[in-house]
Amino acid sequence: MNTATKAVTTQPWAGLPIMAWLGRLGYPLIGLMTVVIVWEMIAGKIPGIPTPLATLQAAITLFQDPFYRNGPNDVGIGWNVLASLWRVGVGFGLAALVGIPAGFIIGRYAPIRKMTAPVISLLRPVSPLAWLPLGLLMFRAAEPAAIWAIFICSIWPMIINTADGVARVPADYLNIARVLNLSERKVLTSILLPSVLPYVLTGVRLSIGTAWLVIVAAEMLTGGTGIGFWLWDEWNNLNVQHIIIAIFIIGLVGLLLDAALLALARRFAFTEE
Repeated sequence: MNTATKAVTTQPWAGLPIMAWLGRLGYPLIGLMTVVIVWEMIAGKIPGIPTPLATLQAAITLFQDPFYRNGPNDVGIGWNVLASLWRVGVGFGLAALVGIPAGFIIGRYAPIRKMTAPVISLLRPVSPLAWLPLGLLMFRAAEPAAIWAIFICSIWPMIINTADGVARVPADYLNIARVLNLSERKVLTSILLPSVLPYVLTGVRLSIGTAWLVIVAAEMLTGGTGIGFWLWDEWNNLNVQHIIIAIFIIGLVGLLLDAALLALARRFAFTEE
């Protein structure tokens, strides 16, 4: 085989059927183009809805200076996104510090599991925004109240998935630990944690998605900075182009967060295998 032939056969697309590339790139592009076409049709029928081209031009102008500051409540879109991510990070981190250990305890000890089951069943379906007024009452400020709402909505998936994972650990593993007279710490690090880690990561992934959904609504109610407040402020200014841009930003950030945690979950799943 000559050098030219080798150069051709070592290309990443060599040997791949056209349908494989169509599935990887073509179908997603077709889906996006369909959304744009439908959007263009709706914009032509409903007054006030901007066209995709007009929205793209507004986005280009908006992102030319995403980190400007003209006052405490007049900042660029970049600062608003970072403010929302910071609130989500703090509330989510606190929920992980409380929820994951609580899930281990609930799943490990049957009496505690039976005691907490009705409490979790009662509180878990409550909308996180229903807790926001209580947060305002307790903390007397919008910032910690929004973090409180994130904490509440993030903690349940972590508790439930972690407890379920601990409860599903094979009894034979724990019986062997008793025979070997392993300490509770050794049981946790050598048996429970490796077995439960996929469940924990599933709970974390569900929690971060819920947290990002809730922070937008919470910021609409509490004000200040953040992507939710920015979206609501643009609605008050009747700037529909920026509202649509905010929707795409919220979706993109949520997609990136989910993709990062999915990659983390796959990494640990591969390690375990």
